Amino acid sequence: MKRRDFIIKTSGIAVASLSYPQLYANVNRQIESNSHQANYDVIVLGVGSMGSSACYHLANSGYKVLGLEQFDIPHDLGSHAGQSRIIRKAYGEGSDYVPLLERAYTNWQTLESETGSQVYYKTGLTYFGAPDDPFLKTVKGSSRKYKIPINDLTVEECDRKYPQFKLPPNFQRLEETEAGFITPERSILLYVQQAVLKGAVIRTKEKVHEWKHESSGSVTVVTNKGTYKAGKLIITAGPWAGKVMPSLISKLTITRQAVAWVKPRNWDKFTLGKFPCWILEDKDHDFYGFPILPVGTFAGPLGLKLALHYPGADTTDPDQVNRNTKESDEKILIDFLNKFMPDGYENTLVMKTCLYTNSPDHDFIIDYLSGFNKDIVFATGFSGHGFKFVSVVGEILADLAMEGSTQLPVDFLSAKRFG
Repeated sequence: MKRRDFIIKTSGIAVASLSYPQLYANVNRQIESNSHQANYDVIVLGVGSMGSSACYHLANSGYKVLGLEQFDIPHDLGSHAGQSRIIRKAYGEGSDYVPLLERAYTNWQTLESETGSQVYYKTGLTYFGAPDDPFLKTVKGSSRKYKIPINDLTVEECDRKYPQFKLPPNFQRLEETEAGFITPERSILLYVQQAVLKGAVIRTKEKVHEWKHESSGSVTVVTNKGTYKAGKLIITAGPWAGKVMPSLISKLTITRQAVAWVKPRNWDKFTLGKFPCWILEDKDHDFYGFPILPVGTFAGPLGLKLALHYPGADTTDPDQVNRNTKESDEKILIDFLNKFMPDGYENTLVMKTCLYTNSPDHDFIIDYLSGFNKDIVFATGFSGHGFKFVSVVGEILADLAMEGSTQLPVDFLSAKRFG
């Protein structure tokens, strides 16, 4: 369906009762043409993960906001599609992220409360790896520093609780009981729905041709369909960030990543409620996965989801991605399952590709774009571990754009670290 500008009205439908496909259909049924307003307090370029949350937080604070998205909402051409994303607090990527995660959990709960729809599912998360694994060392350090409960399981305890895994005797076996997963497509739809109900204007299928900072301090954005002005600009363009902000292109590497859904030999062992989310560090490879989710509630794909979290060797242009998966992509996942989950693989059901936008150090970049007097704010470089932060990054971007600062601790994510 071709979409125009849209605003969503309340319809009396209880969102809590809607599956993802029903929610998507309900949102689309409520689309109607909106006035062709041209002036806003703030424009958000890219209404995907971070952009949908930014639109919500801005509209929730009463600002006149325009969100521009070149594709559908949601879509599977960037980084946010795929049914599920892990959320955890004992952060192995760095303990500085933990205060942001605490806020993210709170904001996800707020979204659930406002909409009556569940987006966070507490499944627990297991971490496995060698005794000297640096990622697990940081997981335990984050746990100690911020008093996040982590269980250090014995071999016997792990075998009893998680018999699906076959692990080397010397592996660490850690368990974070408050971890789980977030549903990405549903979260984005809910943030967009709440934003438009609070007055935001969202335009889809609208590609930005250029933006410019005027001498007056305002920002002009020109798209294939119109010209818009605002006092502030927020750029959350995902893999297209370097094209929208050429000054950052040397700091961003776009890689093509493969994700699989498979049929295990014993389906029942791996279903939601019987199997956790998990991360397993095997030498230079970091694998992760999820329980099988009922497609009637979560939509597809069908099967046991897993992937290799490691920047792919295939760098790419986001407008020219080879979406075909390779035999080598599938083989590394099959070999992993055969090694660590003996009942985990019978055949492959679905292989998909997504994109990582990698920063040089794999930490996020959230800052003002240099040279524009705090009128241009951006968030990029999420390096494949950003979605769990969506609910707080939107708040941070709204603060930076409209307040000129944020109370949330993001200095370690500044672009200034690159000189």
